[in-house]
Amino acid sequence: YFSLSLLQIMDVDEKNQVLTTNIWLQMSWTDHYLQWNVSEYPGVKTVRFPDGQIWKPDILLYNSADERFDATFHTNVLVNSSGHCQYLPPGIFKSSCYIDVRWFPFDVQHCKLKFGSWSYGGWSLDLQMQEADISGYIPNGEWDLVGIPGKRSERFYECCKEPYPDVTFTVTMRRRTLYYGLNLLIPCVLISALALLVFLLPADSGEKISLGITVLLSLTVFMLLVAEIMPATSDSVPLIAQYFASTMIIVGLSVVVTVIVLQYHHHDPDGGKMPKWGTLKNSFAKWSRHHKRCGNLMLEA
Repeated sequence: YFSLSLLQIMDVDEKNQVLTTNIWLQMSWTDHYLQWNVSEYPGVKTVRFPDGQIWKPDILLYNSADERFDATFHTNVLVNSSGHCQYLPPGIFKSSCYIDVRWFPFDVQHCKLKFGSWSYGGWSLDLQMQEADISGYIPNGEWDLVGIPGKRSERFYECCKEPYPDVTFTVTMRRRTLYYGLNLLIPCVLISALALLVFLLPADSGEKISLGITVLLSLTVFMLLVAEIMPATSDSVPLIAQYFASTMIIVGLSVVVTVIVLQYHHHDPDGGKMPKWGTLKNSFAKWSRHHKRCGNLMLEA
């Protein structure tokens, strides 16, 4: 039987897409060669063997991202008189996990921990699953643990006829949004609202351009902060990054419009020649009013 006890989610590296967890593995099996008669050995009910002196299943994390691959600390195997063996190796596991940041910072991640025997097939080692234990879980400041369901599956390879069983535990966790709401969302919304003040300032104040550029630079800084957290991938772009980009485009256009307005406001204040498009527009307006007035006189007649 195989199970695990999740103690802590230590780190979720979105950039490298690696999940680091503190886990105790729980393995139990029966070895008939390690049985003894308690009446012949009074007081000897259990014996502890180093894991290298007796047989134990070579259960490994298939999707390990650790340099050593096997991250468990090798402990003793507890054996009782009936041959029942219990092996509880702890370890800091680094597993590869696809992080979908599209809904950041309101995202829910599903990271899989796939365990199985490295050399024994299903005919030699019948791997059975037990539910994961989270009674000793230590809460994480950034993630809430939703659940850790398990599933046993079998896979066939072209080389062998026997199946190869594995047990996969899915760590489902939800991101806590308070930190990002206070440090990213609220400041961004307030800065975006300041962009509207550019159109309320009088043209003679001289601060219209300065305010627009300041808002644009502030949004750029916040977008760089988001880019440092997110992985460099084009599979899914966070909605908050799309919001920052669209807001920067709108603020940039507002700065361009403000420049055009100021250019016409301060253009030749002592009077000058009207541009051709202005003359044509004025002539068309006069002709339209005259045509409408003639039409009204004809109706009255």
